[in-house]
Amino acid sequence: MRWALVVGLLALAGCGGDEPPPPVQNFGPLDYAYLPKLRLNVGSIEVQDHSQPVSPEDIAAQSPAIPAQALSTMAHERLFAAGATGVADFVIDQASIVRDPSGTLAGELDVHLDLTRPDGTPGGSAEARVARQFVPGSDPQDERAELYNLTRQMMDAMNVELEFQIRRSLGNYLVSADAMPAPVTAQPLGPPPDGAAPPPGAVAPGQAPPAIPPQAAPSAPPPAQPSDGYVDPALPPPPPAPPPPPQMSPPPGFLQPPPGAASAPAPAAPPGPSGY
Repeated sequence: MRWALVVGLLALAGCGGDEPPPPVQNFGPLDYAYLPKLRLNVGSIEVQDHSQPVSPEDIAAQSPAIPAQALSTMAHERLFAAGATGVADFVIDQASIVRDPSGTLAGELDVHLDLTRPDGTPGGSAEARVARQFVPGSDPQDERAELYNLTRQMMDAMNVELEFQIRRSLGNYLVSADAMPAPVTAQPLGPPPDGAAPPPGAVAPGQAPPAIPPQAAPSAPPPAQPSDGYVDPALPPPPPAPPPPPQMSPPPGFLQPPPGAASAPAPAAPPGPSGY
């Protein structure tokens, strides 16, 4: 009986020492595609990450959402090249989270945007900076959640600050969505304005074009026959010559008086002067 009681107490002690595992935390990626796009009048946009750890206490890489990667995602999802020439360089200068000796988390994000004209000269720039602090709790198991929340807060502030600085410093490079040229497509011509004559050869909408009357082919002249009287049997016979006109009177010089007609008397000479 005593041994059974000892075994039961040991079983209860073993069960009391087992602790449930901590719940698994899922940190979704930070996404900014739902925010309005900043359309710049440039031909291309390049994203460059120049950030480096600022000290051995920089623990930004331990965040479930690394600040430098979140800045790059923001640039790709919010900046849009709406022009044909020129380049915009989005540069990440700093993306750090440092834990100070008191345990406070201090985060800082620095970026700048440089525009270059097609001829290589600077076109303008804008700079945005955000800094936040976070005092963690006493539970070290929440460190990843604290880093994630601090990064998310800084990125929310950076989206607002970057848009403000671009509109203030590079407002003349912003292009509205309505001002972007639409793709050229073929479309039918509308009717002319009231009172305006249609252009020559124009056809009203829904009306078939007029048919082109066939033209008679020019008749070829009959083939010439040789001058020596030879007729080629392979050639068609020449058309007959038209009949001569009827003779209405005898040819000149052939007039003769009829038989038995007296010749006409010769005309009398005119009288001479008197006395001769």
